[in-house]
Amino acid sequence: MDNYLSDKIAVVTGASKGIGLAISQTMAAAGAHVIAGARHNSAELEELEATGLATFVAADLATPEGARAVVEAAAQRGGLDILVNNAGAVTPRFDGVLSVTDDDWSASLSVNFLSAVRVTREAIPHLLRRGGGSIVMIGSVNATLPEWNIVDYGAAKAALANFAKAVSKEFGHNGIRVNTVSPGPVATPLWLAEKGIAAQFAAASGATPDQVIDSVVAASATGRFTTAQEVADLVMFLAGEHSANITGSDIRIDGGYVTTL
Repeated sequence: MDNYLSDKIAVVTGASKGIGLAISQTMAAAGAHVIAGARHNSAELEELEATGLATFVAADLATPEGARAVVEAAAQRGGLDILVNNAGAVTPRFDGVLSVTDDDWSASLSVNFLSAVRVTREAIPHLLRRGGGSIVMIGSVNATLPEWNIVDYGAAKAALANFAKAVSKEFGHNGIRVNTVSPGPVATPLWLAEKGIAAQFAAASGATPDQVIDSVVAASATGRFTTAQEVADLVMFLAGEHSANITGSDIRIDGGYVTTL
């Protein structure tokens, strides 16, 4: 599908692995130049950068300085057309809500919510100068599917969805579209790595990681995890002109994991 991304400049945060890497690779393949923000580079991102289709920016998106750095890199290249706020992290809390300290709450809100606030705030003036653009927030089904053992993560993603809707209302008349993509479990290292979520849940429950994965898969209608590429393809649609009248929407991609409307 032609997404009209030739000569576009896109900022993608959390771009070195998982969903962010897939988005960066897919946008670059569609003709965009990607400003790839992350705390650390990766071999895959280095390969993309070597093609001249991406620029890596070392940035801690949990800080105002990090947000400013990735947007400034886009400005130095000529402007900004697309922003994908993907940076995030989740820490299971197996001792429950009473174990989540103020520092835990602050850290989770900073990386999962305030990072997007900061980058969006830096980006909007540049999008306005270009006559508009697209912002896509990578949320989570847990914004509307709270779980006691990731309470801070779910709350932060709920705040992100609310923020996205508010920004869409303020800047829609300026040609800036803002949407949220809410994945369920995705087959990335976040879930599947040696110390990923499946392994952490297994250690807490006495199951094996494979048994945890099987139980999650069994809860979805399609019987499998979403792939990072499938999320990237959805983001591509929302970034391009084929979705020109979609704004303020939250689009779930979870294989039917959430069973309610």
